[in-house]
Amino acid sequence: MKLTEKISWLIGRVQQSLFPHLNRCLKTPLTAQEERLVSILEIVQVERHVPRNVANYRWPGRNPLDRQSIARAFVAKTLYRHPTTIDLIRALKSTENLRRICGFMTSGSIPSESTFSRAFTEFSTSGLGTLVHDALVDQYLSEDLVGHISRDSTAIVGREKPAKKKAKEPKKPRKRGRLAKGEQREPVEEKRLDRQVHQSAEEAIRDLPTVCDRGTKKNAKGYKTSWNGYKLHLDTNDAGLPISALVTSASLHDSQVAIPLIKMTSRKVTYLYDLMDAAYDAKLIEQTSRELGHVPITDRNGRGKEVIPMAPHEAERYKIRSGAERANSRLKEDFGAHNVMVKGHSKVTLHLMFGVIVLFADQLQRLLV
Repeated sequence: MKLTEKISWLIGRVQQSLFPHLNRCLKTPLTAQEERLVSILEIVQVERHVPRNVANYRWPGRNPLDRQSIARAFVAKTLYRHPTTIDLIRALKSTENLRRICGFMTSGSIPSESTFSRAFTEFSTSGLGTLVHDALVDQYLSEDLVGHISRDSTAIVGREKPAKKKAKEPKKPRKRGRLAKGEQREPVEEKRLDRQVHQSAEEAIRDLPTVCDRGTKKNAKGYKTSWNGYKLHLDTNDAGLPISALVTSASLHDSQVAIPLIKMTSRKVTYLYDLMDAAYDAKLIEQTSRELGHVPITDRNGRGKEVIPMAPHEAERYKIRSGAERANSRLKEDFGAHNVMVKGHSKVTLHLMFGVIVLFADQLQRLLV
């Protein structure tokens, strides 16, 4: 079944069966935004990835089944752009439809802010956002042929102090001339890209820095901007659906994440072209792309020399890469990536992944328009 057929069938079932049922059960009819939330929750199915085993539940207090409702509430928080958990709780208490959609029957059953916070910590530790996103990609895109993967990163401003950089030990001056008999030179430290070529995606990702620090990059107008926080690296397809996402330290150069992303995305979907800007211009990155069966199209970094322009057919394909920039823009403007209130890499990743999965579901629905 094609992607449009899958999503058309699901949305049709929601509109014909679920919406009328909910309108009969609720005191007031669903608003357009509430219908949008219901559709996104039906696509995302976040509760399926929340543990339900009561016997192994160790959190004090509430029944673990409440965790599923809390997970749905966090999806609603992303869609409704509530900046804090307190704002979410207020909305749940004041809007019966929203409360019932998330799974809370009465206002008295809504957990406290501390319970929401503990649940968020639990979800971040288990990697809930990544599990849900991977399941979505597998369900809707694993059987389709993807034409282009557009790769890009965006700055994520954090709310914590940047980690102090470790002072590098000064290198010992290298002795000139031949080595003495029996003397050996110190081995040259292997660069990260050289290691990544032979590593699996998981090994390469574990090797990436993830602390909050200070990053600098040029914006679209060519001016340098700096921020404290992280960097979100995203692979998107032609339809603007995010396929792979990684969160790293802000100071990490984009090129250091390209090979792990290529390996991750190649494992999830079958695709033809890698579209990358000048930050990814490196022989090892293009080599890895070709070895995995793709055609890399990279904007060249002249490094102070004259740049040979792309061939006309490559330049035409490269225009599709603007979809990655639109995805980053939507994440920031519509789905909370510009307003990160949590601290720590795992929690920031979960916050951003809720935005990624809501963007995925929303873009799926836009394919039918």
